[in-house]
Amino acid sequence: MNAPTLVLVAAIAILTTRMLDLMLLFNMLGLRGVVDFVHRSVQTWNLTMIFLGSLVLLCVELRCAFVIMKGRNWGRWVFLATQVIAVSYLWAASLGWGYPELFSIPGESKREIFRSLMMQKLPDLLVLFLLFAPSRSRLFFKLQ
Repeated sequence: MNAPTLVLVAAIAILTTRMLDLMLLFNMLGLRGVVDFVHRSVQTWNLTMIFLGSLVLLCVELRCAFVIMKGRNWGRWVFLATQVIAVSYLWAASLGWGYPELFSIPGESKREIFRSLMMQKLPDLLVLFLLFAPSRSRLFFKLQ
């Protein structure tokens, strides 16, 4: 059975947003900036674990996109879990419960930080909507 268009759009959106994020990051920082970022990220064991964890999360999200295209139900649930982990960590780090100098969202108040976080995660929320809400998407994963 071929994947419904909405499922394919969601999977392609995962791949596209992650690759575009990386390209924009490399473009903004340049080679020297990326080297400095990695150097700052490995200053302590805690920062190294957070940095490596974020890379693992990126790889898991990319794998989920390919698995979702094949119709594996666990792929969309794992993608949902990665988003819960990412939002939870960004929220905690932004409120000062982590290493906010590297992985945080700037803001004057909790409301402003939350609004910025939701704006950043809006594409992922749309992807999750496409994977879980339409009946054709749910049926596709149920039949696979």
